[in-house]
Amino acid sequence: MEVKKAVIPVAGLGTRFLPATKSMPKEMLPIIDKPVIHYVVEEAIASGIDDIVFITGRSKRSIEDYFDDSPELENHLRKKNSENLLKIVQDISSMVDIHYIRQKEPRGLGDAIFTARKHINDEPFAVLLGDDIIVNEKPCTKQLIDNFLKYGRSTIAVEEVPREKISSYGIIKGKAMDDSLYTLEDIVEKPKPEDAPSNIGAIGRYVFTPEILDCIKETAMGVGNEVQLTDAIRLLNEEQMIYAYRFSGKRYDTGDKVEYVKAIIDFALKNKDMQEQIEEHIKSKQMHVNDNSRSGNQKNCRPESIVK
Repeated sequence: MEVKKAVIPVAGLGTRFLPATKSMPKEMLPIIDKPVIHYVVEEAIASGIDDIVFITGRSKRSIEDYFDDSPELENHLRKKNSENLLKIVQDISSMVDIHYIRQKEPRGLGDAIFTARKHINDEPFAVLLGDDIIVNEKPCTKQLIDNFLKYGRSTIAVEEVPREKISSYGIIKGKAMDDSLYTLEDIVEKPKPEDAPSNIGAIGRYVFTPEILDCIKETAMGVGNEVQLTDAIRLLNEEQMIYAYRFSGKRYDTGDKVEYVKAIIDFALKNKDMQEQIEEHIKSKQMHVNDNSRSGNQKNCRPESIVK
């Protein structure tokens, strides 16, 4: 029942970040000096995963290059005696066993996961979406794995989502077992807020029993004319209990422009080499905003006698 394999789908087109993603995978967008996908892989490794399969598309070659050896760069760093950078580069290519399977056309998250069925080989596995960075001392995926080991059932990560974003998530109906754990009663893909069963949404972390693959195979095209993982989860829930786990940690949806910028700022503020300068910049911007606000108030408070 150990969970040692993970599927990371990265075949999406990244249209929310066009034109940058016309030639660059959204998962390779940097958070300062490390791409988003690096943080996702680090979470998988910290959760005990030692075998990762990326589901890629034809425009995702740079992800493969990133996790591969780079002899030319390594030789250059050796000649420059840049030992610290050399170690960083070498560590990236030896992080974990990584395999690549290409999704021939974008047919949805469910279809992407299904392409890994032969690699999964009837074992439980984790799914980590490449858009989400989740920061916590105990990785989110590890939290799900621990729940899986306790109950032996598929577990999906959930959190409260704002009403205006409900239509972007799979929204659950669940029965609370405690403050952080629900038994899943239903899950609806991207409902209108007024039709949603709750404000608790599934985010990009899952641990599945292998039976989910049979359910994906039986799933018809759904929302967006794609094979929706949410629909397969509903089928699986008819056969075996599924748990929804309210994880601990701070999540950044880096597929959203505002959340992406927030991630960069927060990570910069945690970087001891950058923290002081970034804090000073933020303070100066705030002072500028306050000065403008006061200036605007003064203009609006002129005596009526001099207003023509």
